[in-house]
Amino acid sequence: MSVHTMETLALFDSAPYQNAFSARVIAVSEHGIALEHTLFYPTGGGQPGDTGHITLPDGTRVAVTGTVRDPVLRSIIWHQVEQCPEQLTAGVQVDAGLDWERRYQHMKMHTCLHLLCSLIDAPVTGCSISADKGRLDFDLPEMTLDKDSITRDLNALIEQAHPVKTLSMPASEYTTLLQITRTQAVAPPVVQGSVRVIEIAGIDIQPCGGTHVLNTEEIGRVFCEKIEKKSKHNRRVILRFE
Repeated sequence: MSVHTMETLALFDSAPYQNAFSARVIAVSEHGIALEHTLFYPTGGGQPGDTGHITLPDGTRVAVTGTVRDPVLRSIIWHQVEQCPEQLTAGVQVDAGLDWERRYQHMKMHTCLHLLCSLIDAPVTGCSISADKGRLDFDLPEMTLDKDSITRDLNALIEQAHPVKTLSMPASEYTTLLQITRTQAVAPPVVQGSVRVIEIAGIDIQPCGGTHVLNTEEIGRVFCEKIEKKSKHNRRVILRFE
């Protein structure tokens, strides 16, 4: 199979709560292992790539240390490994599993950052997510934010158990999508002619390619750890799980 015709089907879009699968290896390179389909989310939109393992037919277990999209052929997702056994070659059928606890933490924090967006009326200039915390940078010239108020309002939204829905909008509505996009640095991702949109009804709606929980109640309690002034027009809000 030519590398130009290869594609990894992204299962994490339609099955974000599934954590194990089987797949055929379609390529092995210095970038890692490419599978015909995967549940591993690749680094993007401030969310880290998933980690986990790949198990060969003979039982050999290979640790996946990260997941990224090919820098040129974005349809290919590479599973990064420290060492690749000789028997792990194109055509081999493997089993794979996520580090689910880590991924679920990412899902909860990513959804929580959407709630944070709804509380602060300013463009987002940066985002970062990890298993224990997350942060957004806002284009705010004045320090008008308060840690205690953010903590109180976020937990109120979380406890209200709002459903989180994944929608698909045609790329032809790109102008409309740009108007609702809060993140300045990253354009809405277009996949096969459509854009994935995350809606927390009545709270927030954003084009987003990340993984999220189905209900805000799953997030659990959080607190605003710090608000930093990064520049004249940049305020960083850092959240942590309690």
